[in-house]
Amino acid sequence: MSDLVIKAESLGKKYLIGHQSDRGRYTALRDVLARNVRDYWRKAKALAHGEQIVQGDEQEEIWALRDVSFEIRQGEVVGIIGRNGAGKSTLLKILSRITEPSMGRVTIRGRVASLLEVGTGFHPELTGRENIYLNGAILGMTRSEIRHKFDEIVAFAEVEKFLDTPVKRYSSGMYVRLAFAVAAHLEPEILVVDEVLAVGDAQFQKKCLGKMGEVANEGRTVLFVSHNMSSIKALCDFGILIETGKIKFFGDIDTTVNSYINSSLSYSEKKPYFETDIDPDLPIQILSISIINSDGEFAQQHPYDQPFFVNLKVYVKHLLSNVYIAVHIHDNDLTTLIFTRDFEYHENNLVKNKGLYLYTVEIPSPLLVPGIYRVSVHIAYSAPPKLIHGIDYVCEFNIIDNKSIQAKMGFPWKGKISIPLKWDCTAL
Repeated sequence: MSDLVIKAESLGKKYLIGHQSDRGRYTALRDVLARNVRDYWRKAKALAHGEQIVQGDEQEEIWALRDVSFEIRQGEVVGIIGRNGAGKSTLLKILSRITEPSMGRVTIRGRVASLLEVGTGFHPELTGRENIYLNGAILGMTRSEIRHKFDEIVAFAEVEKFLDTPVKRYSSGMYVRLAFAVAAHLEPEILVVDEVLAVGDAQFQKKCLGKMGEVANEGRTVLFVSHNMSSIKALCDFGILIETGKIKFFGDIDTTVNSYINSSLSYSEKKPYFETDIDPDLPIQILSISIINSDGEFAQQHPYDQPFFVNLKVYVKHLLSNVYIAVHIHDNDLTTLIFTRDFEYHENNLVKNKGLYLYTVEIPSPLLVPGIYRVSVHIAYSAPPKLIHGIDYVCEFNIIDNKSIQAKMGFPWKGKISIPLKWDCTAL
């Protein structure tokens, strides 16, 4: 018997987006009433034909996926990567039978357990205990099978104290812990996990990656979506790179990740300077990011033993509170090595007054080993946490070795961080 568990053939998913043709224009009452009648008739017609309901007078077709074909065999661990909006989550929803494809077909052998977003498959009014049995039943497990795995699920999720509490009172982290524990322990033939694990803390993410590795070693199939290239490379054997709804590459994971890094960054993002236009809808916005050397010049290359600076030009539309700016520095695998926020330097930085500002972050030396690095900048509310504006993986720069002791002795650089540590030796 064939060990093929997933076969996608020319998959496509089309969405219709509505636009109001008279937006921003004065309309009389009769025009509003006529438009409402047309909208009502359009919705009724769509419902009658089982079609998507679209708001607005004008419609635009958006293909989230188009002509996607691949085969996955039993026991393979496949990482699905690509930029935001590439179509990764849409593909997983089709594979999980949450949404139907607009064209093509997909054949799946075996039970599929999905963890696509916080709360997938959970009923908020039911307790954690009841949701475990509910999810097990959805997966086709018998009550005795669920009972056999119950203690293991609860121990993994670490929610013993809240097991009889409605899950609507859970934090997002507790939600994800329980949802992943259920999905991974109820023995599905295929486990599908989206970026939702990023909600959990670092220790739990490590625990989940270990569990997915165990699932794969048991001969089950894992599909994993993540923007963390280190996790993808550590867990997966194969990778699917999706770009604008189409598969750009499908092969071994190292080649897939390298193809993603090299192709997803535009020419402008590989320069030490990045700028964007003002968006009038944003209350605060990053206008430019630049990498500056100690002479105050834009620079692509920086000696490892000399400091450099990340300059941010930020526009604040009006007074804001509980807002912070974060800078990430990533290595060539897009793993975050340095993370810093402005309020860590001074708590008053959470308040942003109206105006145009230049922020400067000094990266001391020696710190980063020679290699290629990139910058991401995010602006977010701290309470409750919510991203306002983000620019990812721009301003590529190199740290170079300018005749270090390692180079003189012919030793290769190890690790990612190089900080001189004090050594002491005492004769005994």
